[in-house]
Amino acid sequence: MSKRTENKRAPRRTSSRTPARQAGEVRSNTAGEPRQATISRTTKETRIELTLDLDGSGRVVADTGVGFFDHMLDHIGRHGLFDLAVKAEGDLQVDDHHTVEDVGICLGQAIAQAVGDKKGIRRYGFFILPMEEALAQVAIDLSGRAATVYRVEYRGSKIGNFDVQLVEEFLRAVALNAKMNLHVTVPYGTNDHHIAEAIFKAFGKALRAAVERDPRETSVPSTKGTL
Repeated sequence: MSKRTENKRAPRRTSSRTPARQAGEVRSNTAGEPRQATISRTTKETRIELTLDLDGSGRVVADTGVGFFDHMLDHIGRHGLFDLAVKAEGDLQVDDHHTVEDVGICLGQAIAQAVGDKKGIRRYGFFILPMEEALAQVAIDLSGRAATVYRVEYRGSKIGNFDVQLVEEFLRAVALNAKMNLHVTVPYGTNDHHIAEAIFKAFGKALRAAVERDPRETSVPSTKGTL
């Protein structure tokens, strides 16, 4: 009597590859998933390409045509340990305002996209940073609501050729587009370069703390369940 044989199907293999993401899609900050964003913005005044990696190592390539501003962007990435690449072409023959503000818009949008649904992050970040005789205090809440408080006084109107008012314009643009609460205060300081540099360094440190993953937080850090 012959034994009956059965055809056994090989187990169906499932792909471990994640689906490709659509351009501009907001990423969820699931553990192990890259938190990156690329933003392109073109207007009649500026053309900007910006790439951000929240989990980088502090590599920054900034080319905006505004030397002092490039130096400040370098501080954000280096002290926040973000990888940041910025290429901007703007109407610098008018002034630096449009370029600086529009880079702020792009950076804010990149932060919002890269941080995703904010599940598992710390949400809040703050840092007090001394720079010679100046002290900068920066506090951040990635609340999903935009608000900026900026209490800083400078001795002059320019740092080299850079208008000190543009520091506030940049930070307001970042906060509005990242939908964050951003509080910046400088209680004392006499050197305008030191004041501005302290602000940008403290901003990088505070943002690093806010986007950092909290090993004890398993959901969105809000009683509402969403941010």
